[in-house]
Amino acid sequence: MKLSLIAALVCAVVSLPAVAADVTYRNEVAPMLKKYCAECHSAKAGAPSMAEFNLDQEKFKKEKVGPLSDTYEHLLQLVNGKSTGAFMRRLDDGTSPYAGGKPGNMYKYLCEQDNKDNNAECAANLLVLKAWVGEGGWNLNRMSARGDVPALTKEQMDKVKVKY
Repeated sequence: MKLSLIAALVCAVVSLPAVAADVTYRNEVAPMLKKYCAECHSAKAGAPSMAEFNLDQEKFKKEKVGPLSDTYEHLLQLVNGKSTGAFMRRLDDGTSPYAGGKPGNMYKYLCEQDNKDNNAECAANLLVLKAWVGEGGWNLNRMSARGDVPALTKEQMDKVKVKY
């Protein structure tokens, strides 16, 4: 039993680079977002577009809905559009530069809330999202510098891959 678990882990680690290259919105990201995020970030939940959210964030926070992220187009605004980095800042586990060791406010929702060992599930789902964004594309930076965090560079933006 112990040997088969070790063999499974070795196979998973060895095949991780191949899997990471094949992560797509359609196959991995959309189902994950539907499962964990749709309750607050979908049209069905009454979530606003990013532009609407920016006009009255306090209203939407009170209603416990965030910007739409239930389509590829909506999600791109949060990943590599006008609101670039928002997706990464909210879902980061706190280990990225500029996170200060503090996970994003939505990281805990990347897994089942009633699971006592949800840290492993959250971490695994975050790895899938990072693979989808692309190696070196996961940045907490914004389009403009804020505080100690510099603006996102063209080189950083060019690393974002987000396959459909």
